[in-house]
Amino acid sequence: MPELPEVETTVAGLRPVLEGNRLTLVEPRRADLRRPIPADLRQRMTGARVIGLTRRAKYGLIETDRGDVMIFHLGMSGRWRIDPAELEKHDHLLLETQENRRLVLNDPRRFGSLDLVRADEVDAFGPFAAMGPEPLSDAFNGAYLKAVTKGRKAPIKQLLLDQRNVAGLGNIYVCEALHMAGILPSRMGGGISKPRYDKLVEAIKIVLDAAIAAGGSSLRDFVQPDGELGYFSKEWLVYGREGEDCACGAPVLRKVDSGRSTFYCRKCQS
Repeated sequence: MPELPEVETTVAGLRPVLEGNRLTLVEPRRADLRRPIPADLRQRMTGARVIGLTRRAKYGLIETDRGDVMIFHLGMSGRWRIDPAELEKHDHLLLETQENRRLVLNDPRRFGSLDLVRADEVDAFGPFAAMGPEPLSDAFNGAYLKAVTKGRKAPIKQLLLDQRNVAGLGNIYVCEALHMAGILPSRMGGGISKPRYDKLVEAIKIVLDAAIAAGGSSLRDFVQPDGELGYFSKEWLVYGREGEDCACGAPVLRKVDSGRSTFYCRKCQS
């Protein structure tokens, strides 16, 4: 599934094509993805000017001058294509701009979503209402993480993946950040000291910034809107490297919980 860096990369790729431009065509090409596409999406978006593109957690937000925000989630296999030569079977939303640019949202598995909310109601949007702070924001720091995990017996990896604690973190980058910080994914969250949380927050920000700079990680179907692959996978230290040597010389291990793989080094992490 595309994670925070992939969505940030996607939004950055869409921005030069959409921002400041008027939408001359908005055409949903099916009635639903993971859930129904808003029935009034075409009416409310056609003719509107895009005034901003941002990201919240793993969602992209496209704001118009009519006070509407189209919120998209890429699901497992979604991606935007810019100026495609022709439409494909799984292109489920078509946008055209006054500059004759064309964008399509392609989603073969249809696990993604499209929603349309008023700009002043974005914070109350269902998935956003209970989300924690953005991991790249100043609000996400060691003191916050220590406070939100106080008394918690759940593993730190599980707590980091809980969107109520921090928004947008996913499996790949949590594995990488925990390795960089030297913390075992299974360590009880409430038992981690404030200095170790300071180090973990720093590691999370470093890993996310590096992944965004590299265009994300290309897993299965994800590519950037311009068709380029993300290259952060070449920098993975533990993720996907079971049985290979960690930088310390010990083997990278893998554990599976609820169908999700955790990669770590027993020598580097404690």
